[in-house]
Amino acid sequence: MVTIKRIAPAAINALKEALANVYWYKSDLRSFIMNTISNPSILAKLDWSAYKRNIVTLLVDYLARNQESYQNDLLRLMSEVIKIEDFSHLSRLEDGAEKVRKAKESVNALKALVKDRFDLVEEQMIREEQRKAVYEKMLRNQGVRDKLKEIEKEYYALISSTNPQSRGFTLERVMRELFTLFDLDPKASFRIVGEQIDGGFTFDNTDYIFEAKWQQEPIRIQELDALYGKLTRTLENTLGLFLSINGFSDDAVKAHSAGRRLMILMDGSDLMAVIEGRIDLIQLLLRKRRHASQTGNIYLKIHEIMTGQG
Repeated sequence: MVTIKRIAPAAINALKEALANVYWYKSDLRSFIMNTISNPSILAKLDWSAYKRNIVTLLVDYLARNQESYQNDLLRLMSEVIKIEDFSHLSRLEDGAEKVRKAKESVNALKALVKDRFDLVEEQMIREEQRKAVYEKMLRNQGVRDKLKEIEKEYYALISSTNPQSRGFTLERVMRELFTLFDLDPKASFRIVGEQIDGGFTFDNTDYIFEAKWQQEPIRIQELDALYGKLTRTLENTLGLFLSINGFSDDAVKAHSAGRRLMILMDGSDLMAVIEGRIDLIQLLLRKRRHASQTGNIYLKIHEIMTGQG
């Protein structure tokens, strides 16, 4: 199940204390927050005429209550606070030494509570960089490049095809070849019903049910409901990957990004990026799954990945 690991209440309280102590003037606090959080819907909730601690409490509590949507913002705020080492802006104030002491203590208290979490994030980033290096090395292999070119040619031929059954069979072959190329152990149960492919693969010690559909209109709620129903009848650690060449309706994404999240979504732009060698399939799945886990959004798009937004 794709769920978020919620931040402990003690860390939430430590963040409030650190923010209130590190910045004495509201103007400094405001500058820090606005340079750390860019989401206008969050910033619009802050009343800068209120007392400093009220502003901090409102912000942090709002992010903490809505971690399905804003956990990335909360983690970013924590990450920036624990990096603060210069307290000279406090030392110049009346009782500056005491203010510096309290600020350092509160930052260190937050750091102690979240260190393990950020250590895990750093390890994950290191693994991703290692994976990227392995993939770039793999792309230097002539056989891999030739195979991707072959798959790319097949996929381009699909775009101009008007035969639904033929297009379905070719897309099935393209996906099986990609899963095989990236060692994802595609299951022999791949089959086509109309233009929809049903199959499975194994990724990162987790079994996935895979479905793909190529139709003119975006996928609707009912079609994601069908995959969700299959997933609820499987083993606990089974997830889903739904590929829709022409994307998904907004209401379908919102409905399945709430509550128990069991799938991630992929569209034609994602597939093209993999086939063209701009991102490897493993990296794409890792980023989509991590984003779903941290934010609740099961439909991270390729342009967001490439521009560092997800």
